[in-house]
Amino acid sequence: MLLADLVAAHAAVRATRSRKAKVAALADVLGRARDEGDEVVAIAVHYLGGSLRQRRTGLGWRGLQQLPAAADTPSLTAVEVDAAFAELAGIAGTGSKAARERAVTDLFGRATPDEQAYLRGLVTGELRQGALDALVLDAVAAAAGVPADAVRRAAMFAGATAPVAVAALTEGAPALAGFRLEVGRPVRPMLASSAPDLDAALAGFLDGGEAVEVAVDCKLDGIRVQVHKDGDLVRVWTRSLEEITDRVPEVVDLVGALPADRLVLDGEAIAIDDNGRARPFQDTGARTASRVDVQALRAAVPLTSYFFDLLLVDGEDLVDVPARERLARLAEIVPADAVVPRVLTRDPEDARRVFAEVVAAGHEGVVVKSLDAPYAAGRRGASWVKVKPRHTLDLVVLAVEWGSGRRQGWLSNIHLGARDPDADEDGARFIMLGKTFKGMTDEMLAWQTERFLELERSRSSHVVHVRPEQVVEIAFDGLQRSTRYPGGLALRFARVLRYRDDKTAEEADTIDTVRTLGQVYDA
Repeated sequence: MLLADLVAAHAAVRATRSRKAKVAALADVLGRARDEGDEVVAIAVHYLGGSLRQRRTGLGWRGLQQLPAAADTPSLTAVEVDAAFAELAGIAGTGSKAARERAVTDLFGRATPDEQAYLRGLVTGELRQGALDALVLDAVAAAAGVPADAVRRAAMFAGATAPVAVAALTEGAPALAGFRLEVGRPVRPMLASSAPDLDAALAGFLDGGEAVEVAVDCKLDGIRVQVHKDGDLVRVWTRSLEEITDRVPEVVDLVGALPADRLVLDGEAIAIDDNGRARPFQDTGARTASRVDVQALRAAVPLTSYFFDLLLVDGEDLVDVPARERLARLAEIVPADAVVPRVLTRDPEDARRVFAEVVAAGHEGVVVKSLDAPYAAGRRGASWVKVKPRHTLDLVVLAVEWGSGRRQGWLSNIHLGARDPDADEDGARFIMLGKTFKGMTDEMLAWQTERFLELERSRSSHVVHVRPEQVVEIAFDGLQRSTRYPGGLALRFARVLRYRDDKTAEEADTIDTVRTLGQVYDA
């Protein structure tokens, strides 16, 4: 199969808003990949989902700025491209920079202009084509002629799409039934949808207009962990299914001492300060990312484990049983101080009280959970709904980056600044707090491209620097310490709500206001 076949499918998906048409385009190319063998199917599934099979290639955006002249006609096969990236991933040591540049030249020099753009998007993770994993799974089902639910369930237990696609396309539904929960193989975690406020979340849990009992869990700002115990062996994975067992000995020790031989637990690991409040998220993130001198890190930044679900205990698979039963079994196995703080209630006032207490204690918010639902791994459904306090700032756009992938040709990623009321005439009037491309519709992208080109004052590489005049209302989940930005703070999960043409830059929020908020999130 030529790479051009996958590029054409990518283009077809981008060209339509119809989910049915997207699935059909992907199913067609997957059906052709099946005829060329399991490896081609696996590669195609990764590429159609916007990712490489290699977790790391040693390449980044900067390494792809100067590409060789493109080829006139397609010749690269999917297998050749995969092999080239595997070679790039293995380059290391003396002379690696030059070797990597030669490999990039060899690969991209054989690619057409469309193929070069596609490969660049795969490397940078910016291939925004709408072919998210759920869409690819539906396409696998369509190409294989099997129920979509069977494919999704198999992918949940496999923790990956490629092996499920190979099984479905080559052996059909019977092969999918072979994927089940196994201790030692991480499953895709169940995910929560979002609600703008607590009342909206609770409105989704009614029976004939009457409130039903739900679990209201504290939403911790830590690292999601899935922990498997098999006798004396304990292993830990993150939400993205990266194994971090050697980095979190506290989690391993706790689960290793639990009174069961075989367990699969879902929870969070989080750094807590001496006052019992969550430390800044980057403290937890840095701790769980480091493999160096783990014991010293453990002493300096200890982790606390909180579990909120139980998928398996000894020989009993609990994935399909109601949450009420899973939570009861969890309470029997895990000490109370290692279970996430939660309240079972049908009273909205109780839920509001819990939400207020959780936020006041410095946590992210709550997750409202159905007590009747099974563990629907890998999906965002109505059974779990997260609610966070929405914080907003009116900031000023300082620069904008040209988009890539689906946003090619539009100004996309905006640089955000808060006003510095103490700046003198020679000082910077605005202090940068971060960037975002979230929350932008196509109409907004078109408008802001025109607007910011009007405000352009200079360019550097892919960045358009603009006069600091346009105010934008930004929602964000919190603030964290940052050495990258001059104010020492950065926005977390910033997204655009609207542009404020009714405000001037002199009416934007100040860095002092931001620092006051920083005392809340960074306590």
